[in-house]
Amino acid sequence: MSIRKYGILVFLAYLVFPASNVYGHGFGIDTISSIDIQGKELSISVEMPMYFENTQEQITITATEKETKENAKNVTFLIGLFHENEMIFRNYFFADNGILQIKVTPTQEEKITIHGEQDSLLGAWHGTESNPIEITGPLFDSGGLYNFEIEVRTIDEPTNIIENSGIYNADLSLIEIISFIQKDSENNDVEFRSKSYFDTVSNFKYDFVAKEVTFEMPFDWSEKQISHIPVVHVETHLPKDFVEFLSPSYSAYVNGVELFKSSISVDDYTEDDERIIHLVLLQDHLRYLKNEMKKLDEPITENMAFRISASENTAFPLEAYTKSEDFKVNLSWDPLKVEPGIDTNFIFTIRDGRTNDPLRSSDYTFVLIQNGKEIHRVSGTAQIGGEFEKFMFAEDQTGPTIIKFENIRNTGQETEFALVVVPEFGTITLLILVISIMSIVFVSRRNPLTI
Repeated sequence: MSIRKYGILVFLAYLVFPASNVYGHGFGIDTISSIDIQGKELSISVEMPMYFENTQEQITITATEKETKENAKNVTFLIGLFHENEMIFRNYFFADNGILQIKVTPTQEEKITIHGEQDSLLGAWHGTESNPIEITGPLFDSGGLYNFEIEVRTIDEPTNIIENSGIYNADLSLIEIISFIQKDSENNDVEFRSKSYFDTVSNFKYDFVAKEVTFEMPFDWSEKQISHIPVVHVETHLPKDFVEFLSPSYSAYVNGVELFKSSISVDDYTEDDERIIHLVLLQDHLRYLKNEMKKLDEPITENMAFRISASENTAFPLEAYTKSEDFKVNLSWDPLKVEPGIDTNFIFTIRDGRTNDPLRSSDYTFVLIQNGKEIHRVSGTAQIGGEFEKFMFAEDQTGPTIIKFENIRNTGQETEFALVVVPEFGTITLLILVISIMSIVFVSRRNPLTI
């Protein structure tokens, strides 16, 4: 994963969740927040990579005493690891300082092997500096959700064996990208890609008549499961030049229930040749969906059936924030249908990113880019915060286009919108969508329950 993509993901996580709550399901760490062991309250965190890209990776499990904030001593864990309802391993592991580090080396061997040293009491595996715990074999070779079942069997002293301490669960996801070849309305192959930060996507289909995509993902709708899921995030990637499914906006549904508008964002910026449709479901959204499904008076299945439909309606104004959050730009255009040889007015307002107030005397540079080359650049000042720029597209100026606002208020801050000029339908329809993930996150934070 590139540094740029990782930075966007971390920034998204930081915005949605406070630092103390960033855990689980696509963020590489899940925390069991409260475990009572012989009168002591512990928290146990499980951390592993979101991608198994290297020859060797590491799983780290840490037990912490909540009162002292210090690591627990002489902890023996009974750990079971499960994927797609199949057990990968179940063994005892010992950590004298409360921190269990397990090296993981995926191989093509037929069985899973644990390397290290074992004690004589429970046969718990433990590592030394020269001989760390290592697990080799056919594991973590596919994406999706991995479940850790954890019991605490000793604490304080290696011989202090605890019975019936309870079984606790931590769930972590390996990010998985799957390609699906679908047919368009002219029977051409189109490659869609699905990127899941939760569990494995299957049954992906594109319907060119309905202009929608559908897919499924396993999901446990029990409150026990929902209570420790901060977010479910899945992306649908499609080519930017796949005109028949490019739309000013999209509607999305899970098991027949329409998602909040704040759960759907369109990103034309991260990938040069792809549009990404993000579906981000927060914990409150999951509970809302479950309640709405109950009203349908149908059995709740253990999955999420997604449907994303193209919409022909554009809601003005569109908006995008600068990365610093200092500024927000609202954008509309007139006329709605843009044709060669006719002036298009791009109408915009530069606002304070926190108060939403228009910012008077705001300098800016307005840029239009096609195929990596500038086709228009002009600088100006929005005296009352709002202004417009006029541009006439030529006959050969079609295809993916970037609208960019640079050096806002002489700060170097900038933001972008993406558009596609589509000539095939007799008139050129300008499809403009907000491409900044950050802007969608802020809309989500401020209007979490707006449909």
